[in-house]
Amino acid sequence: MHSGAQSKTDFSAIFGTRLPIVAGGLMWLSDANYVAAAAKAGILGFITAASFPDENDLRAEIRKCRDLAGDAPFGVNVSMLPKLVPGDKTEEVFRIIIEEGVKVVETSGRNPEAYLPQLKAAGVKVLHKVPEVKYALKGQQIGVDAVSIVGAECGGHPGMEMIGSFVNSAMALEKLEIPYLIGGGVGHGSQIAAAMAMGASGVVMGTRFLVAEEIWAHDNFKRCLISATESDTALIMSSIRNTMRALSNETTAMVQEIEAQRDNVTIEDLLPLIAGKIAREAYVTGDYRRGVLSAGHALAFVDRIEPLADIVTRLEAQASEAFARIRGVAWS
Repeated sequence: MHSGAQSKTDFSAIFGTRLPIVAGGLMWLSDANYVAAAAKAGILGFITAASFPDENDLRAEIRKCRDLAGDAPFGVNVSMLPKLVPGDKTEEVFRIIIEEGVKVVETSGRNPEAYLPQLKAAGVKVLHKVPEVKYALKGQQIGVDAVSIVGAECGGHPGMEMIGSFVNSAMALEKLEIPYLIGGGVGHGSQIAAAMAMGASGVVMGTRFLVAEEIWAHDNFKRCLISATESDTALIMSSIRNTMRALSNETTAMVQEIEAQRDNVTIEDLLPLIAGKIAREAYVTGDYRRGVLSAGHALAFVDRIEPLADIVTRLEAQASEAFARIRGVAWS
């Protein structure tokens, strides 16, 4: 898998990408500029629908991305709440996706089964993101096209069981029949080769791409990530059964304190600290001390601000070296 080469996997055959890499949806940050840059670099990116709650804004962003990406594939991320609640706009979001001719969606949260018939009828491919292999099996059962399994090392939501990516990889090989991607702590090309050697069709990355020039967040935020290490994340929100890994900061420390000191913590107790608008403000101002800012163990590999295409080129070179090492191993 070297620069300019076609890496043909089940995944890239299904989704039309040059490389078997997904740039997973990043809340507030995955906009048309970033997703189109991913498309042109030969990987698959997703506009986060929740970042554009107004229907017209979401339509406009999809159209802008199509103009920028040309013929290269891209998708829309639809993160559904674990349970259907009043005012949920998931149905409307899928309608917009279909009407705008988007051909790939990344779903997460609750089971997308109710929406699969209309998506399939429109020729939309579904990549369902889960934290554990047991949920991937459910996705396979209901008919999604592929799954991405994000392990304990991931930024965002690693699930309640906190199963690591290495274990997920081997379990998925034994249990799944549909193409699957491995995520969680992936930020180096050698991990792409390792995941594929273990049976994956590719990988999903988020944290590694946060320092791409096309990410609109303030440079102070990106410089913070560059100076951070794999140890600079915190796990919060397990008390409300919605574990999240985020950049360690004042907010995560306060949430951990509440969770340690109180019984029967509710989301209402935490909302003044974890509300998404606080995170968005941090991206705008660069004040990374406040807000729940998703980041995973792949902070280990974040080293400079550069164009997304340059990050992908480095990943390709690292993966090529790893595949060469595998070929050179004598095994008998």
